[in-house]
Amino acid sequence: MADTYPELAHVTDWVFDLDNTLYPARTVFPEIDRRMTQFVAGYLGIDEEAALAIQKDYYARHGTTLKGMMDAHGMAPGGFLFHVHEVDLSGVPRCDLLAGSIARLEGRKYIYTNGSKRHADRMATHLGIDHLLDGLTGIEDTRYHPKPDLRSYMAFCDTHGVDPDRAVFFDDMSRNLRPAHELGFTTVLVRSHDRPPGEPERACHRPDGGEAAPHVHYVTTDLAAFLERAAAWKKPNGKE
Repeated sequence: MADTYPELAHVTDWVFDLDNTLYPARTVFPEIDRRMTQFVAGYLGIDEEAALAIQKDYYARHGTTLKGMMDAHGMAPGGFLFHVHEVDLSGVPRCDLLAGSIARLEGRKYIYTNGSKRHADRMATHLGIDHLLDGLTGIEDTRYHPKPDLRSYMAFCDTHGVDPDRAVFFDDMSRNLRPAHELGFTTVLVRSHDRPPGEPERACHRPDGGEAAPHVHYVTTDLAAFLERAAAWKKPNGKE
C-alpha cells in the first residue's frame, strides 16, 4: 500500500514499544509472569495462587502489577523490577531484517516500554539494535505511570523533546495507541507476533472496525516491511 506512505513524510521521531512489538513476547513473558507471581507472593506472605489473583487484578485496575503494588502496599519498585525482568533471553530470536529496517529510518529512534529501563537495554542489546537508538524510556522514567496513562506519554515527550505531531508511535496494544493519537502521534498497531495461524503477513493496511479505528492509523503484521517502505518514502528523491 505504497500510496499511503507519503503520510509519514513529516516524521522525525520513531517511537517503539518493546514487548510484542520488536520481538515476540511469548519467548519471555511466561517466565516474567512466573517471577512476578513469586515476588508478589513473597512480598505479601501469601501462596502463589492468591498472588496470581492479586497480580491480575492489579494489572486490570492499575495498568501494571507494579503500580498496584506501589499504590496498595507502598512497595518500593526497585526490587520488583529487577526480579521480574532478570530473565533468560537466549530464546528470543534476533531479526536482522528488522534491525536493518530501523537503521535505514531517517530521524531519531526510541524504545518506550512499561517494563524497566534495564529490561529495555538488555533486550535492545540482544536484538542488535541498541546502537541504532537515541534513547530508552522505562517505567522509572515516567514516575511509574504506565501506558495508557496520559502522564506517561507526556513524560516521554518532555524527556526526549519529541513533538507528537512529527512522530509515529508503534505498539501492539490498541489501548496504548489511544492517548498517543490524542496527543497527535501517527499510530501503528503492530500485530506481527499475534497473527492467527494461516493469516498472511501484510506490511500495511488500514484498520478495520475490529482493530479499534479511528485512533489507529495503520495496522501491520510485518513491522520490518512497514519500516522498509516508510524509509523509502523518506529518501530525498521521494518514491523508490
